[in-house]
Amino acid sequence: MHTPINPSFGGNPFNSAHLLGLANAQNTYEDPKRVNTQSQANQFSRQLQSRLLSALASQVTDAIFGENPQERGRFVFGGQIVEFVRGLDSVVLTITDPDGTVTVIEIPTFVDIG
Repeated sequence: MHTPINPSFGGNPFNSAHLLGLANAQNTYEDPKRVNTQSQANQFSRQLQSRLLSALASQVTDAIFGENPQERGRFVFGGQIVEFVRGLDSVVLTITDPDGTVTVIEIPTFVDIG
């Protein structure tokens, strides 16, 4: 008796990932619309901005939860403003983008161990 391998034709469904991996490995087609149009300078700029924002996030995190936590703070990076205010049981973080978009994040600080 013949048992199909491909799950689309009644074969074992656990073969799906393996068959897809084989098909992708053999596929040499490249979409002509998917061309890397980013210049190296643009890629570098994006990576640098990402690293700087990561450093800013580390500074904000340290100001809120570090060894000497602050009650409030304000960080300005380019046109972006990050402000925080510590309450009794949470920290309210307000992020204002250069276009005026405001994002508010409330981070609980009280943990009940009981």
